[in-house]
Amino acid sequence: MSGMRVALMVTCINDAIYPDTGRAVVTLLRRLGVEVDFPPAQTCCAQPMVNTGYLDEAVPVVRTFVDAFAGYDAVVTPSGSCAGSARHQHSIVARRSGDAGLVTAVSELAPRVHELSEFLVDVLGVTDVGAYYPHTVTYHPTCHSLRMLGVGDRPRQLLDHVRGLTLVELPKAEECCGFGGTFAVKNADTSIAMGTDKARHVRETGAEVVVAGDNSCLTHIGGVLSRQRAGVRTVHLAEILAATE
Repeated sequence: MSGMRVALMVTCINDAIYPDTGRAVVTLLRRLGVEVDFPPAQTCCAQPMVNTGYLDEAVPVVRTFVDAFAGYDAVVTPSGSCAGSARHQHSIVARRSGDAGLVTAVSELAPRVHELSEFLVDVLGVTDVGAYYPHTVTYHPTCHSLRMLGVGDRPRQLLDHVRGLTLVELPKAEECCGFGGTFAVKNADTSIAMGTDKARHVRETGAEVVVAGDNSCLTHIGGVLSRQRAGVRTVHLAEILAATE
């Protein structure tokens, strides 16, 4: 991967609450021989605004995004949700803005934005990243990674090659956890009911850890599990893949 310019898009929730996930991505990529930059000008991907209908307000945020990551061969993010926003929503915002330059910049950058498991499997061509994680784990495929990006079984391929890890099937894995960003705020009762279903399925597996590619979803699932005193931890995929002892 010599000469390839790679940037980390850390995402808002990781920057504010889960910095270890961003550090894990850097540790992992460096172990695989990839030097990764952190453009300090990056801010939000604009997804919260787009999802709630504030498309005009999202224009300057998308402009900041393309400026921050211009010139990189790949942008890697530990979030299917934010990668999905960059790959699919930014073009909607750019077209609405009427700015031809922004439309062009988004069209050039969007295909180079990769969710972590996509980057590892599709771009680097690796499934064994040298990880060791001696725990029983169940995997929750988050909605945007599954439906918007189509990451498929890439996270599972990576988990299958982690030494010491026992992967157990999550019942009704493809059902939404109920978070959905502002959905959880605007439709709290429904969100809690969905989260309760997801937590029940996690507990049925007997796993020590539930893993996902989005900390937003893990926050929601983990909150329910914590209130139930389930004793099940939530860990981001990047942190498992970065672990070696």
